[in-house]
Amino acid sequence: MTSIAFKATLSQESPPENLSVLLKALWFDAKNDWESAHDIAQSDEGSKSFDHLHAYLHRKEGDAWNAKYWYNRAKEPVFSGSFQEEWEHLFSRFSM
Repeated sequence: MTSIAFKATLSQESPPENLSVLLKALWFDAKNDWESAHDIAQSDEGSKSFDHLHAYLHRKEGDAWNAKYWYNRAKEPVFSGSFQEEWEHLFSRFSM
């Protein structure tokens, strides 16, 4: 699924069933449902992708200390771009 097709689903009440759990988290984030996205991030702590998602969500929340902790766990540098750029980066990684 392309980013454009994915974003077109944001008008729906719930995420498409065929999305991976990580893409569902990004869907919830794009719908400003941080809690649902965070619940998914916590569901598989210790997994690089879930930890990276967790870091992004805490960075977006404004909790820099917690975000840095999760970036370290994911073995990723703290993202220095915009939230939208990081969202696109995660979307690209999670849709592979």
